[in-house]
Amino acid sequence: MTARTTTAATRTGAPISIESVSKTFGLDSPNPFEALKPVDMNIKPGEFISIVGPSGCGKSTLMLMVAGLLDRTTGDIRVGGEVVKRPITDVGIAFQDHLLLEFRTAIDNVMLQATIRGLPEREIRSRAEQLFERLRLTKAMKKYPRQLSGGMRQRVSLIRTLVHNPSVLMLDEPFGALDALTRLQVRTDLEALWMERRPTVLFITHSVEEAVGLSDRIFVMSPSPGEIVDEIVVDLPRPRPIALGESPEFGKYADRIYQHFERLGVLHGIELPKAQS
Repeated sequence: MTARTTTAATRTGAPISIESVSKTFGLDSPNPFEALKPVDMNIKPGEFISIVGPSGCGKSTLMLMVAGLLDRTTGDIRVGGEVVKRPITDVGIAFQDHLLLEFRTAIDNVMLQATIRGLPEREIRSRAEQLFERLRLTKAMKKYPRQLSGGMRQRVSLIRTLVHNPSVLMLDEPFGALDALTRLQVRTDLEALWMERRPTVLFITHSVEEAVGLSDRIFVMSPSPGEIVDEIVVDLPRPRPIALGESPEFGKYADRIYQHFERLGVLHGIELPKAQS
């Protein structure tokens, strides 16, 4: 796929097309494992899409196939209209683990993007400094990861993901290791940054609240082998409030997802809060 590495503020997200994509591991072995049944998605440029489902349902597997980091068994994937045949370059990826290099300062970790991608260092550094300031981390720029809190490290990871202004963001449980209050803050920061540039986002999460709090649409997946059991359009104003649980509208979306998990046997014997009318 042709790299698109411009950092102009006019960048928009790329469309993503996923057609009958499935994954089975060990096809040549006596016991192949079907991780993902055929999946279809059409994601518009600049949409924030969440995939929510139980552990092991194939969420991360799907993301890795879209990124070109894992071969698919069947189907076609297109990003920006081009068939994904190899790892795509115009993408920012973040995982639950911040993956910062302990021997590099925060700013030097971020600047690795310029080095690896061959981007103009002055332009990327200016963008990085703006993002550090935007996320209230200016004083952390010259500190090492061990000197930063978990939330600060994850925000540095987010800056590294965004600094080259990719048209697509792929985020795999990026808040999973954070405490509840820090998760709320980083979630709010992510939404604000996304609203400024509108890259296309594929967000993998177990958290129903995070999915509703961030998404334009939510795809709900079944247990393994995963398949899509519902597509939910989230019609809530932006920016979304931190205290989402107090909103009756939020409760209706969350209850719809929880009902799927009850029906599928993901949740057992739990009294779930009912949406207010």
